[in-house]
This record gives sequence, structure tokens and C-alpha cells, in this order.
Amino acid sequence: MTKITSFDLTPFYRNTIGVDRLFDRIMDQFDHAAQSQNYPPYNILKTGEDTYEIQVAVAGFAEGEVNVDFHEGQLVITGEKNTDDSELNYLHRGISARKFLRTFQLADYVEVRDAVMKDGILNVHLQRIVPEEMKPKRIAISYAK
Repeated sequence: MTKITSFDLTPFYRNTIGVDRLFDRIMDQFDHAAQSQNYPPYNILKTGEDTYEIQVAVAGFAEGEVNVDFHEGQLVITGEKNTDDSELNYLHRGISARKFLRTFQLADYVEVRDAVMKDGILNVHLQRIVPEEMKPKRIAISYAK
């Protein structure tokens, strides 16, 4: 099996204007894919034309132990248990209670509406709000005589 370790996206840059950040994001995702963990598991849903939802399984985390931060297009979800269970004698410990950090790079104009925790699932609701000046518009053609 051959593994591709680097990509050269230079040929694509000459065919695009103003989307070079997109290629940088793609390359960042490849770089971080090897480092990423699969804890906690999550789902990404498209709930409408411009609405999305991220569902993160955070069973066992209590109020105040999970944080959701959004800054400059990056959504960061962190969790850390505040309990000291060193006195407990586990015969089997199958419920993971380790701290985590899950990062999502959001597209331009995607905003976080709210975050709701229910039944061990953190639901982060997102909405893409494109400003009027950024929406596509038809340009009238004038014909010279």
C-alpha cells in the first residue's frame, strides 16, 4: 500500500482567485489527520439549507465540565472531569472519563447559534449567515451603440 505524504497544490492556485485559504485548510486537515484521536465520537448533520448540527458524545461529563469556545472560525470543544475518584476501587473501568479537546474549523460566515447538552450528547447548532453584499448578484450588461 502506498501512502501519499505530501501534496503539491500549486497547479490549482493559478486557476483560483481568493480561495488559497481553502487549500491551506485542506493541507492542515491532512497534517492533523494523523494526530487526531477518535475520542469523543461525534456526528455532523445538515439540518437545513444553511443550518448544521455537531453532536458530540460526552456521556459522564457533568455541568461545567464541558466548554464550547468559538473564535475566528474555529470551534473548540473541551472536557475535563472535576472528580477525584482515587478512593474508588474499580473492578472494571469501561466508561472513559479522560479529558478531551475536539476542534472544528468552520467555513466562512458560519456562526454558532447555541449549544445544548441532553442525554449525554452535546448538540452545537450552527448557521451560515452570508451578508447581502457577499451573496451572488446578476450584473446588468449595457450595450454600447
